[in-house]
Amino acid sequence: MDVLVPFAADEPKTRLADVLEPDERTAFARELLLDVCDAIRAADGDPTVLSTAPIDCPHPVVVDDRPLTAAVNAHLEAPMAVVMADLALATPAALRRLFETDAEVTLAPGLGGGTNAFVTRHPEFAVDYHGASIRDHRRIAREVGADVETVDSFRLAVDVDEPEDLAEVLLHGGGRALSWLETAGFAVESTDGRVIAGR
Repeated sequence: MDVLVPFAADEPKTRLADVLEPDERTAFARELLLDVCDAIRAADGDPTVLSTAPIDCPHPVVVDDRPLTAAVNAHLEAPMAVVMADLALATPAALRRLFETDAEVTLAPGLGGGTNAFVTRHPEFAVDYHGASIRDHRRIAREVGADVETVDSFRLAVDVDEPEDLAEVLLHGGGRALSWLETAGFAVESTDGRVIAGR
């Protein structure tokens, strides 16, 4: 299956600015991207990175500097999957569950109301990533007459945007992103009832 992987190359992971320097955010975002693309390939997907700027990448790259919604819609075809580049916990097994569904639109919700991945087999489905996009994507699918399935997956629900998300990578992740965090000096620390990524 063809898979688009949107990637913000110009200013990646700005919400991690409190814990990572700009060059570190760039390096970490690249490791996340490569992990996601590796998992897609292992799940028999064919990833193409949809990047906001040219990048050095072993996978095919299409550059489109428009906002996320416009860029994805410009390149979206059916059948196709879209998988976000910061799903540090994604595994081939979780992605196969997504890719192998029969519904015309299959959505993988993210924590907090986002849409972390989806498959469309309906030619009229389009994305809208503003606000609570999972709700919007269900509505759009209904409006075009597509049947909708939801994949309930912890592995696809966690995207790395905030400092607290780094603990999830340290606890449950693997691959390049985990190695990068450990090499950069991050480790799990216990606080009052919650673990965090400390450095």
